Amino acid sequence: MGVLSARRGLEWLLCFYFLSHIPITLFIDLQVVLPRELYPAELRNLLQWYAKEFKDPLLQDPPMWFKPFVFCELVFQLPFFPFATYAFFKGGCKWIRIPAIIYSVHTMTTLIPILSMLLFEDFSKASGFKGQGPKTFHERLTLVSVYVPYFLIPLMLLLFMLRSPHYKYEEKRKKK
Repeated sequence: MGVLSARRGLEWLLCFYFLSHIPITLFIDLQVVLPRELYPAELRNLLQWYAKEFKDPLLQDPPMWFKPFVFCELVFQLPFFPFATYAFFKGGCKWIRIPAIIYSVHTMTTLIPILSMLLFEDFSKASGFKGQGPKTFHERLTLVSVYVPYFLIPLMLLLFMLRSPHYKYEEKRKKK
């Protein structure tokens, strides 16, 4: 009973993660790559508030290298979110295994340069960021705490998909 409830708890966490990621992507993240006119003033103000409050240089003045990551979020990840939400809501859907592995590896790969930049960039000297960004270690940790779940949850997802017998297809062998 304990293993079943732990597996089901993780599936519910993943369901909530993907469900919550849909509005975050649509209303916040995609403002980086889509025309400004698509968003009402309230959503533009929300993004502006977040970027200033958390001192997020990636959303205050997105660097060119960051925009392809967001474009991939639009083209590849956003269409995946409803399917993943359904699969983990229902639980035990073996067909989600390979797409979930691809999603998790892709997402973790994009988060490595983002987290590295947030932790180690000297924003006072980096001309591309115009002095915008976290200045103290506490501000860096606060900003990193916003991004790190998007690394840790895909890592959990990857390990779950690779290790869980409930998501593996069994090979059928032909009898001779």
